Amino acid sequence: MALPGKSLTDSWRHWRRGRARLPVSLSSTDVEDANRRFLLFGMLPLWVVPAVADWWMHRRTRIEHTAGTKESVVHALMMTEAGVPVAMGLLARINPLVLSVMGGAAAAHSATALYDVTLATEKREVRPIEQHIHSFLEVLPLAGLAFIGCLHADQVRATLRGGPGRDDWKLLPKERPLSAPYLLGLGVVIGAGVALPYAEELRRCVRATRAS
Repeated sequence: MALPGKSLTDSWRHWRRGRARLPVSLSSTDVEDANRRFLLFGMLPLWVVPAVADWWMHRRTRIEHTAGTKESVVHALMMTEAGVPVAMGLLARINPLVLSVMGGAAAAHSATALYDVTLATEKREVRPIEQHIHSFLEVLPLAGLAFIGCLHADQVRATLRGGPGRDDWKLLPKERPLSAPYLLGLGVVIGAGVALPYAEELRRCVRATRAS
């Protein structure tokens, strides 16, 4: 719920003030600690590896002169479908609303990925290695959702029951937010490894389209 005497907007405005940080032990072998550690320091940062590899395959096959801007825009859409639930998971309290958005985004990402491959294979060569890279990118949102579900089994149960709680369908800040250095570091990694390469790709495609 929102902090006593504060509106939902105020809760977000002061979402880090006076709140204990979420501890992420680097040595604990507790199952919950290990799952959270792998999710935050393994899966999320390493997501950029197949993303950069996929960008490089697009560059090698000269996407700007084949599928062009249309496919690049689809890539931007898929990044949005993955990025919105990731941001919510990092900043917001996990509840039925957030889990529903994550599930819907994962389903949308899978459908968009299928369309992306269909579009690409009609316009350019999609090599086996690129298809293998796609398999990682397609499964990561589902794997992330599975980890979140395991860490918040009570909220999964509440979601399956229709979210009967008063705050189940409110977008609320985490009670124990992640540390600012972690969020900043992850933002830099995602910006450098995902946002910049694909912005460069879209710019290249737009320029090629205008020049043709």
